[in-house]
Amino acid sequence: MQRIVGWNDMYRQMIHLLVLVGIILFDSESAIAACKSVPSLDGASMGLLWVIPFVGILLSIAIIPLIAREFWHQHLGKISAFWAITLFVPFSIIFGIDLAIYEMLNVALLEYVPFIIMLLSLFIVAGGVRLTGTLHGTPAINTLILFLGTVIASWMSTTGASMLLIRPILKANKHRQHKVHIIIFFIFLVGNIGGSLTPLGDPPLFLGFLKGISFFWPIKHIIIPMAIVSFVLLFVFYFTDRYWWNKEDAGVLHQLTKDKHSFGLEGKVNILLLCSIIGAVLMSGLWKTGISIEIYHVYYYLENIVRDVLLLIFAFISWRLTSSESRQANGFTWFPIVEVAKLFAGIFLTIIPVIAILQAGTEGALREVILAVSSETGKPINLAYFWLTGLLSSFLDNAPTYLVFFNTAGGEVDYLVGSLSTTLLAISAGAVFMGANTYIGNAPNFMIKSISEEQGILMPSFFGYMVWSGFILLPLFMVVGFVFFID
Repeated sequence: MQRIVGWNDMYRQMIHLLVLVGIILFDSESAIAACKSVPSLDGASMGLLWVIPFVGILLSIAIIPLIAREFWHQHLGKISAFWAITLFVPFSIIFGIDLAIYEMLNVALLEYVPFIIMLLSLFIVAGGVRLTGTLHGTPAINTLILFLGTVIASWMSTTGASMLLIRPILKANKHRQHKVHIIIFFIFLVGNIGGSLTPLGDPPLFLGFLKGISFFWPIKHIIIPMAIVSFVLLFVFYFTDRYWWNKEDAGVLHQLTKDKHSFGLEGKVNILLLCSIIGAVLMSGLWKTGISIEIYHVYYYLENIVRDVLLLIFAFISWRLTSSESRQANGFTWFPIVEVAKLFAGIFLTIIPVIAILQAGTEGALREVILAVSSETGKPINLAYFWLTGLLSSFLDNAPTYLVFFNTAGGEVDYLVGSLSTTLLAISAGAVFMGANTYIGNAPNFMIKSISEEQGILMPSFFGYMVWSGFILLPLFMVVGFVFFID
C-alpha cells in the first residue's frame, strides 16, 4: 500500500481559504465541486481558444527579439509572466481556483522544477570543465567535436553533452567570423539527434523506459535511422564549414593556427560529478519507494525528491571546488540559465491546456490530429505517427507528446515492441529527431543559443533558425520517413 506523508492541517486550511476566495470572486461552481475530490482537467471540454497563450509566448520568442532585441533581453521575464497570467486568470474563473492551483502545482513540482534543477546542475557542473591549450576550429576539428558530442549524448544526455562541449567549440572558433552554422549543426546533432540510442539520451525515451520499454530497445531499433541522419549531417556540416573556412580572412586563419600549447583539463572533478548527475536521474526512474509528499493533491515522490536534492548538492560541490578564475576563463555567467528559467516557466504553464486537449484524443478540439494516425480499419499509419509526433514535439514538450502518441498506439508494451515495433520506432524517432526543428523543441536548444549569444555570436531569430532546420532537416526527415515508415 502506498504510504503518503501529508502536509499539516494549517496548510490545508490555507488552501481551502484560497478556494473560498475564488468562489466569492468568481462564483465558480466548478471550484466548489473540486474541493470535494482530486481536481481533474477535462481536455474534451476545452476549445482552441485555450491554445492562444501558448501560441502567444511562442510568437513573442519569435518576433520580439527581431524588432526590439534590447527590450526583449531586459523584459523577457515579464513577457513570459504576462502570457502565464493570460492563461491563469480566465482558467481560474472558468474552471475554478482549486483546479488552477492544482494544475499549476502539478506542472511546477513534477515538470518545471525538476527540469530547471537538472539544467542548473548540468550548467554549473559542465561549466566547471575547462579545456586548456589551443584547439583550432578547422573544419576537421569542428566535425570531430560534433561527432564526439553525437556519440556521448545518448549516454550522458543531450543536455549534458551540450553543456560539456558548447564552450570548447566556441573557444576553438572564437577568431572566426563565420560560425553561426557551427552552432546550428551543434544543436541538430549534439542537442537532439545524438540522444536517440538510450533512455539516458532524451526525456521521451526515458518515459518509454519507465513504461516498460527495454533499456536497449532504442539502440537496437533507432541506431540505423540515427546513424543515417547523423552521418549525412556531419558530411553536410564538414563541407559547409569548409566553404566558410575558405571565406575567412588570411589574418583570421593565421590567428587560429599560430599558437600551439599542450592540452590540459581543469576541473576534472566535474567529470565525476557529471556522471553522478546522470546516475541520480537514472536512479529516480528505477527506484520506486511508494513514498510521497502530498502537496494539494500532487504527489512528490521520495525518489524524485532525493534526485533533485542530489543534483543541487552536486552543483554546490562543483561551485565550491572549481576555481572562479577557471570559470571566468571559461566564459561562465548566469544569464543563459536565468533566461531559460524565465521563458520556460511561461511555456510550461501555457502548455497545460494544449496537452490536455491532445490527451482527450478524438473527443478533443485537436481530434483531427489523433485521427490522422490511424486508417479507417484502425491500422496505425506509421508515417503519420512519425511526422505528427515530430512536428508537435518541435513546438510542445516532446516528452508528453511522446506519451500522447504512445497511448494513442495502444500503450501496451508487449504489443508496441512486438507487432507494432515500427509504430513505436516512428513515435520515438519523431519525438527525438524533430526536437531539432525549433529552438524550443528540446531543452538544450535554447541554452546553446543563449550561451552562444552571450559569447557575441548573433544567432538567427526563431523563424531564422527554422529556415535552417527546414532547409536541412526536413528533406532528410522526408527520406527517413519514406525509407522506414512507408507501409
